[in-house]
Amino acid sequence: MPIPSTPAASAPARAKPAAPDPAFEAARSLFEALPEAERKGLQDALVWTGDYNSLVNGTFGRRSYEALQAHARRTGGAGLPDAAGRAALLKEGAAARAAARFAVKPDPASGVVLGVPERILSKRTPQPGGTRWQSADGRITLETKSYPPGETGLEAVFARITAPGPDRRVTYKLLRPDFLVVTAETGTGKSYIRYAAGEAGLRGLTLGYDKALSGEVDRLAIAIANSFVPFPETAPASAPAPAATAVPSSSLPPVAGSRPAPVATGLVVAPGRVLTSAAALVDCRAPVVAGLPTRASPGSTADLMLLETALLPGRTERTPALHAGALTEGEAVVALAVDAEGGVVVAPGRSEPGGARVAAPLQPGAGGAPVLNRAGALAGLVATVQKQPRLIAGVMPPASYRLVPADALAAFLGAAGLRTAPAPKAAGTLGAAAATLVGAVVAITCQP
Repeated sequence: MPIPSTPAASAPARAKPAAPDPAFEAARSLFEALPEAERKGLQDALVWTGDYNSLVNGTFGRRSYEALQAHARRTGGAGLPDAAGRAALLKEGAAARAAARFAVKPDPASGVVLGVPERILSKRTPQPGGTRWQSADGRITLETKSYPPGETGLEAVFARITAPGPDRRVTYKLLRPDFLVVTAETGTGKSYIRYAAGEAGLRGLTLGYDKALSGEVDRLAIAIANSFVPFPETAPASAPAPAATAVPSSSLPPVAGSRPAPVATGLVVAPGRVLTSAAALVDCRAPVVAGLPTRASPGSTADLMLLETALLPGRTERTPALHAGALTEGEAVVALAVDAEGGVVVAPGRSEPGGARVAAPLQPGAGGAPVLNRAGALAGLVATVQKQPRLIAGVMPPASYRLVPADALAAFLGAAGLRTAPAPKAAGTLGAAAATLVGAVVAITCQP
């Protein structure tokens, strides 16, 4: 979406909220009229045709719509297929699933239920607390693992699997009280790790594979993640191989009727003053922070906006230290963005050539997220992020995002009469950098 050109002395122009998409709404009505089993079956089939990369839950959203559109373009259809078209899609998905010999069944060694593509992962060997499946050439490995109660905790496992290594880069990490998800890459490989905590201890899976096989294995990773049930003994007896625990809830769109999802991320830079990206709020006429109404400062520009509101309980304002100059290519950074529940996600990333963009795993609502270098200096704000998440195996892959640079922040904050701190010189860890500003990051929602 183009950013409007607005004089610095006036409030930024706001585009009218997008009108409802008739084609989307028509497809939603038709889809939601289908039985739940058929809705889930269609989503599962679209996973196997390579068109859908999210949770199989029978709920219609933008990702389901786009998957149906992609499949229709290849098959000459349009919108939601009719009964014959749906039968053909289910048959196509079943054929692909059968070709992989994808079997969802219990793994007695770990206690989990998961799907295994047995044609590809033909080698099976036991290991302590779980099972290992491998391809004949050893380029794909799937492992289950369990720990009895008290042996270890999610925090300890999380610390171990996110520890820095000479040839391993963590691309996504999420730790919650009852589960964790971590994805990582090496020069030649990719991995997806998930663990869940319950009364029976910890149970998880690890999928690792050669990057050269991504085209095929990324699709299998989605199917495996959707099939994973860590504690089937506590799942409802009527649930048909549930997959809801395979994808972090923070990566999913909000349920209708729940609290509004964040549309942007803000940084509290002074009492009652929140800095964010103007582009992230271009469709929002009435931004809200912590349930409080706001108004745009008269000094807002096409790139930056300062929202004024009442004092925000539980949040601390920070005088940001600004990075001097442009980021160097490949420099490690961290973005502090809100998730769908309004919590703060620490997303590691790297600067791209020219220092004007960063690559990081960000989700909707991350527009305006502060980006810090290892010294904790503010290198810029994420300008805007797509409105629909693009998930691989239930997690957000890194993508490229434009930065509003530090020199623009310095000029903007100076014109607003706000001080900035000198840039720190000593570099530390990205975690330490994040700790300097995480308490000042807030979610911005939009009043209907």
